Amino acid sequence: MRVPLLDVRRQNLPLEAELSAAFERVLRSGQFILGPEVEQFETAAAAVTGARFGIGVSSGTDAILVALMALGIGPGDEVICPAFTFFATAGCVARVGAAPVFVDSCAECFNLDPAGIERRITPRTKAIIPVHLFGQPADLDDILEVARRHNLAVIEDAAQAFGAEYRGRPVGSIGEFGAVSFFPSKNLGALGDAGLVVTNNPSLAEKARRLRNHGQHPKYMHGVVGGNFRLDALQAALLAVKLPHLPDYTARRQQHASEYTLALAGMAAGAAIAISLPVTHPDRTHIANQYTIRVRRGPAWRHRESPRDALRRRLAERGIASEIYYPVPLHAQECFRQFGPHPGLPVAEEAAGDILSLPVFPELTEEETASVAAEIRQFASEANG
Repeated sequence: MRVPLLDVRRQNLPLEAELSAAFERVLRSGQFILGPEVEQFETAAAAVTGARFGIGVSSGTDAILVALMALGIGPGDEVICPAFTFFATAGCVARVGAAPVFVDSCAECFNLDPAGIERRITPRTKAIIPVHLFGQPADLDDILEVARRHNLAVIEDAAQAFGAEYRGRPVGSIGEFGAVSFFPSKNLGALGDAGLVVTNNPSLAEKARRLRNHGQHPKYMHGVVGGNFRLDALQAALLAVKLPHLPDYTARRQQHASEYTLALAGMAAGAAIAISLPVTHPDRTHIANQYTIRVRRGPAWRHRESPRDALRRRLAERGIASEIYYPVPLHAQECFRQFGPHPGLPVAEEAAGDILSLPVFPELTEEETASVAAEIRQFASEANG
């Protein structure tokens, strides 16, 4: 059975009439940049994060960038980042002229390991950016404790975790800033790029609003240099159609994750390979933006190709899509070598060679998840004899 990694048409086409009506409304309004569509969506989306203020921006990447700029982080500063995550987190730090300082990951959930933060702090450190990777919150209590002791800001990269909770609190509103992405593959996906900055601090919210619009306030008066980070009114209107469906989208992702876990549970580690499943910490909700397994080699594995890559190739031959998030940890990326050398980050490095993400978008069928799981079990059985 062919199974795509993502099929946005399955989600968007059932809403075609409502999405078309939203497009028509924006078209007829003539208000394409900022305006009431953006303001209404900002308020509704910020409520999901539990934050007082939401500032719509052009992407999740620009949400991180605006947060860094609003905090005044720039040349000569350092920002603590996880080594195992999407490029944008550290890329934004470098773009404002600061240095990303990489910390290793939790071996269970791949999030930033708080135990590695303190020894990487220097007098130049200004902030920590924990990423709520794959849809599960990072260990925020320990991260915030380190931040308080060293007077550091915390920017939550919640690009993959819109609506997730840490100990009963929605992520994004716990640090000084939260950054959300509405890239089409996210659990709330736009029909293009879109993002949101959230905060509970009115002064920071005002700075972010100015920065997203070239730093101007009032019009043509520029107290700071900002950028063109505005959220399109059209994307805000389209997202507003989909926002009420977010709980259902999330529940269905979580259901598919449960189906995989049930179907793949009990696979004993063999002499050739061992497959481990995602771990959800009991004090957090995991919205299953990705369902990521680890495929590790055993002593009896005799192939030059890694078992992860062999499984991915096997799935592709059967028409089943998968993805590697992320094949190269950030501290090993060529563009960040100028900030090295870095200490060994073994968990991030091992994860990059072992992880594989399976299709988990809401509109998958039970037959599709069963087909994916069956192929994985068959592969493991054949590998381990």
